[in-house]
Amino acid sequence: MNIFSVISLLGGIALFLYGMSFMGDQLEKLSGGKLEQILEKMTDKTYKGVLLGAVVTAVIQSSSAVTVMVVGFVNSGIMQLSRAIGVIMGANIGTTVTGWILSLTQINGESLIISLLKPSSFTPVLAIISVFVLMFSKKEKRKNIGGIAMGFSILMIGMTLMSDSMSGLADDENFTSLMLTFSNPVVGIIAGTLLAAVVQSSSASVGILQALALSGGVSFGAAIPIILGQNIGSCVPVLISSVGTGKNAKRAAFIYLYFNVIGVAVTGALFYGVDYFVNFAFMENPISSVQIAILNTAFKVFSTVILLPFTKQLEKLAVMTIKGKNEEKEEKKKNPLIDDRLLISPAFAVEKCREATIQMADMVEETALCALSVVKNYTDEKAELIIKNEKKSDKYEDQLETYLIKISKMDISDVDSKNIFMLHHAVDNFEQISDYSEDILTARQTMNKKKVNLSDQAKYELSVMIAAATKIVSVTNKAFKLNDLNLARKVQPLEDVIDKLKKELKYRHMQRIDEGECTVEQGLPYLDIVSAIEHIADHCCDIALSMIEIKSGDYNVHSYVRDVKENDENFIEKLDSYLEKYSLN
Repeated sequence: MNIFSVISLLGGIALFLYGMSFMGDQLEKLSGGKLEQILEKMTDKTYKGVLLGAVVTAVIQSSSAVTVMVVGFVNSGIMQLSRAIGVIMGANIGTTVTGWILSLTQINGESLIISLLKPSSFTPVLAIISVFVLMFSKKEKRKNIGGIAMGFSILMIGMTLMSDSMSGLADDENFTSLMLTFSNPVVGIIAGTLLAAVVQSSSASVGILQALALSGGVSFGAAIPIILGQNIGSCVPVLISSVGTGKNAKRAAFIYLYFNVIGVAVTGALFYGVDYFVNFAFMENPISSVQIAILNTAFKVFSTVILLPFTKQLEKLAVMTIKGKNEEKEEKKKNPLIDDRLLISPAFAVEKCREATIQMADMVEETALCALSVVKNYTDEKAELIIKNEKKSDKYEDQLETYLIKISKMDISDVDSKNIFMLHHAVDNFEQISDYSEDILTARQTMNKKKVNLSDQAKYELSVMIAAATKIVSVTNKAFKLNDLNLARKVQPLEDVIDKLKKELKYRHMQRIDEGECTVEQGLPYLDIVSAIEHIADHCCDIALSMIEIKSGDYNVHSYVRDVKENDENFIEKLDSYLEKYSLN
């Protein structure tokens, strides 16, 4: 093997790894995080977790990536440790799909159909088509499909380069002696472990072994222990990802390690035990890439079958390793809203951000409505709730904004990019609503402290504005939660009513001060409440307008809202009733 063969081998490995990564990323974009959402919600039974773990891994093309995500689920309290075990087992099976795809290089035959199935025949054509799709298609879904095809093409070209560079190894004495060394089960398992740990993927390491096997110089005796070791090596990135997580997340990572180590130990003991007595004749025969795919799948399915009944024991073993009480609820409180490990799937991470923002929105609605009610009926319990929720909203804003910035720096789809922008806008505005809710409480406490009593007329007029504010907060939150643009379009007219009320109430209050019916001292906290309510309405309107702009693509929203106000007569009559009912027009 000369220097040019080494360069060709390294170049082939580079293309192979890049193609696998690129294809996985494009598959992830095409799925839009939907598979991960299903994985999160449908793991109530262990067998479901196995099936879903296998499917998701087959798409993402990496058992390590799926397991890292599961560690993130457990760390965030999204998934219970017991439910994670099935997914981990399924991920091991799903990762074998790559090996079957790569075994296409072994197809032989003279017929036209068989020739067309050979990667050397269809890969160049597929690459040309995918380039045209990526360059000229404007639809994002088509580009994702083109990206998948391009990733597959690069992967196959890399595989071909690797196999071509190693074509003469079967006659190389040094290579033959190295393979004989790997025939020792312990040495072979260690070699497989190191290979998978270095490339950070059992799928990729199996692909490299398959390319090596195409040279004809790899025997069954050398390949089998390497395949076993690769499963242990794939645990390395998962264990690294668990650093800094809660107890249960670390346990999930160790379950993955124990599953693979025990699987390798049991399978190895059975296979080599039988071989000791029977002496398998095929051990010295060269192995093909198809046979590697078969053995890899058989091993992982066998490991899952024998360990599936012992999921509780695996969990107990992990708990014994990471000692401490199974405090899932307490860990959920300590851990962040969204775990950084979920960034493996940007589309899914965006959806988790939306769910966290909805939680924030519900809390802010509770805070705002409580603040509006405290103007009339003040209690210490309400005051404590407002202050507590306001501090929580600050934490929500800090964590969500940081997380959204991380996602925005990644390679994401246009849809996700727009959703991130909208979530940024919503988080900032919800936090501002919480701040102004606390301002209402502060003004009300000032009135209590100074023993300020508003006139009946002032209370009466303020109740009108509070009614409108209660409506706009509820409508805004509902529109955001349901992603309902029709409901969002009803926020701007409400905000216009509150603007009118603010001007009218300020004017009337100044009249009362001029006529001596109210003092300046009484007037200041009253005006603070009116201003805070108007600011809350402004931020509600900002949330609704950003939804309309981004979701509908209508960036001339204000003129659109005017049209809605003119055409939706029933709704406008309902809004104007706030003014008419209390003779404030």
